[in-house]
Amino acid sequence: MERIYNRILQIAGNVIMVEADGPKFGELARIESAQGTSLAEVIKVDHNQVFLQVFSGTAGVSTQDRLKFLGHGMQAPFSPSLLGRIFDGKGTPRDAGPNLADSLIETAGPCVNPATRVLPSKMIRTGIPMIDLFNSLVEAQKISIFSSSGEPHNALLARIALQAEVDIIVLGCMGVLYDDYLFFKEQLENTDAMNRTVLFVHTASDPVVEALKVPDLALAVAENFALQGKRVLTLLTDMTNFADALKEIAIIMEQVPSNRGYPGDLYTQLAQRYEKAADFKGAGSLTLVSVTTMPGNDVTHPVPDNTGYITEGQYYLNGGRIEPFGSLSRLKQLVNKNTRSDHRAIMDAMIQLYASSRETEEKRAMGFKMSPWDQKLLLYNKLFAQKLMDLEVNIPLEGALDLCWSILAQCFTPEETRLKSELIAKYWPTG
Repeated sequence: MERIYNRILQIAGNVIMVEADGPKFGELARIESAQGTSLAEVIKVDHNQVFLQVFSGTAGVSTQDRLKFLGHGMQAPFSPSLLGRIFDGKGTPRDAGPNLADSLIETAGPCVNPATRVLPSKMIRTGIPMIDLFNSLVEAQKISIFSSSGEPHNALLARIALQAEVDIIVLGCMGVLYDDYLFFKEQLENTDAMNRTVLFVHTASDPVVEALKVPDLALAVAENFALQGKRVLTLLTDMTNFADALKEIAIIMEQVPSNRGYPGDLYTQLAQRYEKAADFKGAGSLTLVSVTTMPGNDVTHPVPDNTGYITEGQYYLNGGRIEPFGSLSRLKQLVNKNTRSDHRAIMDAMIQLYASSRETEEKRAMGFKMSPWDQKLLLYNKLFAQKLMDLEVNIPLEGALDLCWSILAQCFTPEETRLKSELIAKYWPTG
């Protein structure tokens, strides 16, 4: 039975209120106004008062417009022809391709039962030494790139999309500038990577409520591909924009604000998305890498602060580089024991020497006299930054390990590295 209402009782921002019996939280409705039709989603049910957020905004919507509940929640397009396509925050095409309205799946379903998950044990290679070598990305991991304004986090995300050794990439963008959207499109469009990629894009000029749907659309598509046996990597940028959209809706709904005005369920909203990452028993895997921008580079901001409790580490992007200090992949020990025999040892030795070289840089800046050992550390610091930390570097893990040995040999004697003698005998450069 169709439920059609011809009276809207209240309009506030992008939220409308009607009196109705039966609608459920998350259910969609279609509004027919003088401006055309628009989708709306139920965001609160209080007895017979139903509040809906309108996707295209309430401009042109009047209290006499017709509203019809559809009986289902948000749905995402899904079919084998999805790859290479670009969609908006409603799941409608942004490209010139056909609408896939005949092949839809539900979004925002429950997370995977922890009892059915497989322990992550496989590495995803990206060709980026600061990830592969020092903080390996693991299948089924959830991890965020902590960044700030002006840092090349979208460029890093595009590099990961182009180079990650997975079957399918699902990229979701929330509140990005149109230039950033064009950047992702141009980076992927003329490469083979586009043939394995699906994009869901919400730009800063699109209705803010659509930003809330992008993660659900992207993760629903990624989960269904994973259940078909695919290794799927989901990339989301920017989760702070997603949280800001939650805050805007919460203000309109006059909810009691929590830390810095964000809704009290911010942790839950973030966790519902991040916990979609899983290695499915007897099927594929869903890995999630997001961007979380930190206003003022403040790691105590509510969004990165809550994210840190949910995810399994973070990549800290600072000064255009992934910083070894502040970055941590908590699952790396599950995979770097199976890569090459020198991986763990060389990783630890390189970071320890880099920490010493940073202290030496500070001493030099304060005018201290440099000893021969200090000079070695300064050279090491320069080579480490140029050959490993630069985000333009693109080499496989084995090449990065060999490069580490080469850098050590240029700066130190074998004894000064404190590495095991059997590893030095096997890997120390002889030329």
